[in-house]
Amino acid sequence: MSPVDQPLYQLLCGAAPATIPEVIARMQAIDALLPVNDGIKWFNRLYLMVTQQVDLEPPGGAWQSGAWFTSLDTNFAGLYFGALGGFLAGQAVPHAWLALFESRYRTDVDRIQFALAGMNAHINRDLALALLAADAALNVVPAAGSLERNDYEAVNGLLNSVMSEALTMVAADTLGVLAQDTGKVGRLLAFWDICQARELAWDFADHLRGLAGPSRDAALYAQDAMTGALGRAILAVV
Repeated sequence: MSPVDQPLYQLLCGAAPATIPEVIARMQAIDALLPVNDGIKWFNRLYLMVTQQVDLEPPGGAWQSGAWFTSLDTNFAGLYFGALGGFLAGQAVPHAWLALFESRYRTDVDRIQFALAGMNAHINRDLALALLAADAALNVVPAAGSLERNDYEAVNGLLNSVMSEALTMVAADTLGVLAQDTGKVGRLLAFWDICQARELAWDFADHLRGLAGPSRDAALYAQDAMTGALGRAILAVV
């Protein structure tokens, strides 16, 4: 492990965050440790901004199923923290995440591409697993019209309002001057739709719920491989 990465690895080895504020605090600590030439920083920064928005502005002032939503958020973030920690330790990590992690110091990739490559990995690969973990923790199987489903759909509304602005901020330097071609924001959002990806993740969780053994493993492997290929395509957009 690079000496530069050792403080980050030690941070990721700490106790798993149990609340959304703890998730935000860990992302802030990660952001403080990563240099500006590390592509992981820009995914982490975007994820942090979106999570802060979700934490600050729940619809109606509170989530309808608060315990489930907290479980979903913390389990979801934990999959990112675990993948990054595993990569730094030289362990095998999902193909979905390798697309970002192995490209972290590429100079021919814009910040917004790093950010969306990470969101692609996290949503297309991890979100279904986090949904199943939250459902199991609360012993629920959310259906259409359930409190859990309503909360999940409400996040889409928040994402529609925050993503374009957040990506533009990611593309700006510390003085707010645009450092990169933000025309890529529109091209990348047309190429990869975060809300559509979240809907597919919900459906994939339902699909996995009915699988076991080799069939489940095969479905997860195929999803991981497809997500990794999409991540590399995002990183290749010009």
